[in-house]
Amino acid sequence: MHKNFWTRRTVVGAHYGMRDWLSQRVTAVVMALFTIAVVVQVLMPGEMGYDHWAAIFSRQWMKVLTFVTVLALLWHAWVGMRDVWMDYIKPVGIRLVLQVATIAWLVGCAGWAVQVLWRL
Repeated sequence: MHKNFWTRRTVVGAHYGMRDWLSQRVTAVVMALFTIAVVVQVLMPGEMGYDHWAAIFSRQWMKVLTFVTVLALLWHAWVGMRDVWMDYIKPVGIRLVLQVATIAWLVGCAGWAVQVLWRL
């Protein structure tokens, strides 16, 4: 009699596991690097006031770094909220509404970040 030690398991779900895990770590690293860059800028000599703070974010490279960090934060938030909605909201219609509302909110936040950074 032949024993089968490896059973065939039906894999279900969206298969997001590794990609989401990795994206959460990468976006967290981007946010950590941004935090370090801001702290270094704040610790530079000079009186900390509006002029110093505005000068930090007036440079184009800092605006780009800030926007990349905002995008990383938005992606980080999307992955987390999508997982919360998928895990805890069972009715598909309610889950879809919550996911669409989350996307709309995050896109709005991205638009607001562009306006703040580049004063459009």
